[in-house]
This record gives sequence, C-alpha cells and structure tokens, in this order.
Amino acid sequence: MNEGKIVVGIDIGTSKIVTLIAKVDDQVNVLGVSETPATGIRKGQIVDIDEAVISINNSLEAAERMAGYSASHIIASIGGSHLESQNSRGVVAVARPEGEITESDLARVFDAAKAVSLPSSREIIHVLPRSYIVDGQEGIKDPIGMTGVRLEVDTHIISANTVSIKNMEKAFSNVGVDLDAVVFSGYASSLAVLSDTEKELGVVLVDIGAGTTDISVYVDGSVAYSSVIPIGAKHITNDLAIGLRISLESAEKIKLFLSNPVKKQARISEDGQEEQHEEKQADEVDLSSLNLSEELKKVSKKTLIDGIIRPRLNELFTMIGIEVKKSGFAGQTPSGIVITGGGAHTIGVSDAAKRMLAMPVRVATPANIKGIIDEIQDPAFSTAIGLAVYGGTIETQSSLPFGFSMPKVPGLRIDNKIFSKAISFIKSFLP
Repeated sequence: MNEGKIVVGIDIGTSKIVTLIAKVDDQVNVLGVSETPATGIRKGQIVDIDEAVISINNSLEAAERMAGYSASHIIASIGGSHLESQNSRGVVAVARPEGEITESDLARVFDAAKAVSLPSSREIIHVLPRSYIVDGQEGIKDPIGMTGVRLEVDTHIISANTVSIKNMEKAFSNVGVDLDAVVFSGYASSLAVLSDTEKELGVVLVDIGAGTTDISVYVDGSVAYSSVIPIGAKHITNDLAIGLRISLESAEKIKLFLSNPVKKQARISEDGQEEQHEEKQADEVDLSSLNLSEELKKVSKKTLIDGIIRPRLNELFTMIGIEVKKSGFAGQTPSGIVITGGGAHTIGVSDAAKRMLAMPVRVATPANIKGIIDEIQDPAFSTAIGLAVYGGTIETQSSLPFGFSMPKVPGLRIDNKIFSKAISFIKSFLP
C-alpha cells in the first residue's frame, strides 16, 4: 500500500451520494466527507446524467471544502442488478522454466483467467484472485518468488453492463474528474467491515442499501460469489407509506424513529404500578415530535413492526438465503452473516436474519479508521470507507488516449475539465 496516498472515493447510492477524501496508509485517515441526496439515480444506476452530475458535483465540492483538497482522480462504487459474477481458472507456463515466478507471469495468468465468454454488452470490472496453484501445489496465496513450471489461478470475475459504466464515465467527465476505477459496492463494503478471521472461516456480507442489497460470499479468505438483489430499505418505506396512507417522506421519518428510538428514563414506583402502566402503553408509539404533515400522532407499534416491516425483512432474507444456496457455498460460511449499509439500522433486521437464515448475525460498522470519524462510524458509510481502502492498493491509472499521462496536481480541477473536453474534441475526428 502506498505511504500516505490521498484517495477520493464516491459512493453512488440510490438515496444518497457520499464523497470521502482520505489519506490511506495502514489506516484510513478521513480528511473530508459529505453526504448529499441522490437525484438521477434509480436502483444504483444513473438514469439521468444531468441530474446525477449536479448531485455528484455538490457532494464532491462539499468534501473538498472540508478536506482543503481539490480532486482530479476518483474511485466510484457501482451497484445494480445488472452486476453478475462467475469463477474462472487461468493456466500458463512459467516464462523461465525452473526459474522464479515473476510479476509478468502473474499478469499472463490473469489474462488467461479473463478469457471468458461474455456478451459485447458486458465489461469485466474485477478479476479477484482466490488462490494460486504452482505445479499442482494448491492453496498458495502469493506465488511471486516461488519456483515452478506451471502456474494456475482461481479467480472471481465480476462483470457489469457496459452502458452503466459508460454513463458513469460520462457523468464524472462532466463533473471534471478522471474515473480511475469502478468497484462493486458490496466488495468495497467488505473491505471496510470484515475481519481477516471472518474471511478465512467463510462469511456472507449483506449490504442493504435503499434500492438494492449487495451480497458477497467469502470462502478461504477471498470472494467466491457476488450478487445483487433489487430490493432495499426503500421498499420498507414504501410499504409503510401505503399501509398508513402517508407520504414517503413521513414514512421515512417514522421508519428512522422506530429504528433509533429516543430512550426514556425509567420511572418505577416502589410497588411497581407505574412500570405496569408503561408496559400497557408500550404498544402505542407517540409520533407528535416528528411533526408529520398528515398530523399522525399515535400508531400501534405491533401494526408497524409485525404487520409491515417484519414481512418485508423476511422476504428480503429469504431471497438472500436463495442466493447463498445458489452460490454453492452455503455450508462453508461458519462466521455467519454480516449486515451493513444504511438498511442495517432497520428495526428487527438482526432478528429477521437469524430467523430466516439460521446463522450467526452481526451488524457491522467500518473499522480501522481515524480522523473525522464522528459521523461516519455508521453502517451507511461502509462502501465509501471501502473505496478508500481499495484506492490505497491500486496505482493511479491514466484515462487519456495515445499513452499520454497527466500528472496528478491538486488544484487543477477546472483545467482538467477543459483538458478533458479538448481530448474529447480531438477524439471526435478519429475514425
């Protein structure tokens, strides 16, 4: 990992866009962060480029002001049900027989693994190594420096819809920044919240967003299966709005109020009468403090939780269970299920997961971070933190044609925008 590298990660979600600027070494040192409502995005995909550009720009500028840093290169998350995964094996002969395995051998074996049949409408975004095999010896994590004749690699390949990637590139080009990498949001979250022990034993990461739920299954320390379910926490809000006949804004307020209740001081008399009285009143939820436009003051907690929220959570975790079975690794995840993302706050989410999946459950917040962390020690920021972790492990890539590279100079954001437009203009004359 590069020493003190500054990384700018932008998590593009259905309901919000989070920009995180961090200096990455052994830890993620957060310098600036901003969260703005997302527009022009549906179920993790850009559906209106102009609207999305405004949202991204607002979020980026707010984070830049906090960090005192001008971004020119960024790493973005990608989500949506168009994402697909498969496992592939690559085999090559070592360039120098009986010699040491080098970086070039590794690059060739990855190219061999990437040679999978994909439609022209799909593009590979990740080739993640699971394990290497040198001359029949399995379970090798890093073969560089070893001696062998035949090198094999088992990889996990994640592909995305080419149109979705092009739309993202266009949006960031309009903002005036270069997109160095797109990262599957479920994989990014796993980098922020999972421990090495959980990955080694086998674990299922579930990132519940507003419009989608990302799944990453880890076996033997690496990703073995990735999937996206087109259902998220926003569907619970929709159900509350329909059930109570209120607006989506009011339903969201009620959901957050139930998930983060205001703690009242217990008042218990000597004979215990007040305690019994409060128990009787416990089913009624007082919503007067929310100042809802519909003037809804009291609702039944049992109706909301048992009648509306729990069935939707049961449905979600049933679908997650089906995906885990489909992966073929259902019996290889003794660490259970780790839940993160904004939807992890939903009341009863842990109970629903235990009930439907019969696995150990943990709700996770990002770990190994420092700096401005008060507002981001929260499951909703797992993907943004994961993007910073990922960015610390890759070299800055140039998105310019003809093999030219442009040095990364802070403060050249406006010039970079003009430069990008000039390159696009030149490209338009090329055959």
